[in-house]
Amino acid sequence: MLFIIRAILIIVAVILMSVYSLFYCILSPRNPKNTYHFAMLFSKMSRLVGLKVTIRVPESAKNNGSVVYIANHQNNYDMVTTTGAVQPGSVTIGKKSLVLIPFFGIIYWLTGNILIDRDNKDKSKNTITDVVDQMRDKNLGVWIFPEGTRSRGRGLMPFKMGAFHTALQAGVNVVPTVVSNTHQQVNLNRWDNGEVIVEMLEPIDITQYKKREIRRLMNDSHEIMLAKYKQLNKEVNRPDSNSNCCD
Repeated sequence: MLFIIRAILIIVAVILMSVYSLFYCILSPRNPKNTYHFAMLFSKMSRLVGLKVTIRVPESAKNNGSVVYIANHQNNYDMVTTTGAVQPGSVTIGKKSLVLIPFFGIIYWLTGNILIDRDNKDKSKNTITDVVDQMRDKNLGVWIFPEGTRSRGRGLMPFKMGAFHTALQAGVNVVPTVVSNTHQQVNLNRWDNGEVIVEMLEPIDITQYKKREIRRLMNDSHEIMLAKYKQLNKEVNRPDSNSNCCD
């Protein structure tokens, strides 16, 4: 019974936010300022699925400015966990197909997130340059999931280079954000689904790396996030899943 009630509430909430987004964004569609507003709304939906989400963001994050935020990507519940750490003046980078998701797609597009065509190899060559240009023109921070796909219980997977290419080309710091393991944590038929910790770390200083040292930056970032991932899982008494697969 609880499952049915929650499912209905979630569907209704997303539909209402879709309608709300049409009116809220009508005067400034695709404005990056909208992203933070709707990220906060989605983060509040964690209560609907029975999660207690603890957000840890350093005070210094208010002064991050244009940076590349990287976060682990686990499952669909990232929409109500990771979103709680989104900072004003930042947007996410997602594939164009996200627009096709009913209701959510219109919110994602209207709120100013950057859409890329991963399937078109010719266009993908210019993607990083386009993102860097937007970061500079609008003083944007961008959120990227460096694993490139949902981990679905496989721990912190190996990173792809796109996020680190972007940071080095733009000359901006990398800010890791780590979410404790949520694989199989949520049971919509259970009232209390436990705690999730979302922690934003201090920026990785990009000046330590030369432009050709993308792999070193990527490996250092992975090592930092993996250590934090294991620490957070111990705090919430959740298994690390298969996080050791990527040591």
